[in-house]
Amino acid sequence: MHILVTGGAGYIGSHTLIELYHAGHTAEVADNLANSSVEAVRRVEKMLDVSIPFHQLDVCNAQALDQLFSHQPFDAIIHFAGLKSVGESVQNPLRYYSTNITSSLNLLSVIKKYHIPHLIFSSSATVYGTPESLPLTENSRTGIGITNPYGHTKYMIEQIMRDFAQSNPTVAITLLRYFNPIGAHESGAIGEDPHDVPNNLLPYIAQVAVGKRPEVQVFGDDYPTPDGTGVRDYIHVVDLARGHVAALAPAQPGVHTYNLGTGKGTSVLELISAFSAACKKELPYRIVARRPGDIAECYADSQKAAQELNWHPTKSIADACRDSWRWQSQNPNGYR
Repeated sequence: MHILVTGGAGYIGSHTLIELYHAGHTAEVADNLANSSVEAVRRVEKMLDVSIPFHQLDVCNAQALDQLFSHQPFDAIIHFAGLKSVGESVQNPLRYYSTNITSSLNLLSVIKKYHIPHLIFSSSATVYGTPESLPLTENSRTGIGITNPYGHTKYMIEQIMRDFAQSNPTVAITLLRYFNPIGAHESGAIGEDPHDVPNNLLPYIAQVAVGKRPEVQVFGDDYPTPDGTGVRDYIHVVDLARGHVAALAPAQPGVHTYNLGTGKGTSVLELISAFSAACKKELPYRIVARRPGDIAECYADSQKAAQELNWHPTKSIADACRDSWRWQSQNPNGYR
């Protein structure tokens, strides 16, 4: 299959490119480079010894997107493009609503116009809001108790896609609800490279380990969890990328929803400890106030993906910390 990967120069997108080619697919990338680097695509090309067409365009630009589709047929789209910081979305909600929803609406328009049969959407566990019970299944309540605009955009986009599928009965839409991607490719050639202060925990820990930042800030130690710090389902980015390839299996028209997580929760302090072991030094941390929009615990039940997609995560927290440390130590300034 020939796949368009929006946001393909980003963290998850670049790792997914590798797994697509390993599975025998080909891809093109559309990315505006707002929070990514074309160097990631170049490194993937070098690793795979292939040429991957790169289109520097903003998916929010309907005209540019239509022009791309008018010149190139695609068998499916994997839609990563969008803004993804919980904290930033609280500070700048209009930017998040405008960017994430407009880009998705534009994609649905070209899918209808050019008869693209399958869309895989990068959704999020944030659509579940504050969990009523754990682990979260695909049938858990969504849309209630969402604590940040980022999560609201993902929930709204899911609903838009359900409505679209209802009126376009030949299209298959797969919603992949991620939990917390971490790690890097085992080669150390690609990884997570935030352009500013990292919004996600592991790259922040990695920057402390490499000496770019003095300490890890732990947002709250008074949650109702075993050590008082937030608990999340951290999934290796390579396992997550392979989930997207598995989701390309022939899908019946309609909407298909899958959790992609490990089913195990890891606390902030446990993750810091695991990374300390990977880099062989104790990492300093400091407890600070809770961060707006955060919840105490969140982890997945991914049995549906195992049963229907034959997808199983294979990598551990130790693997993720080791691979992330290899990436960060070999690339202390990321792709720059």
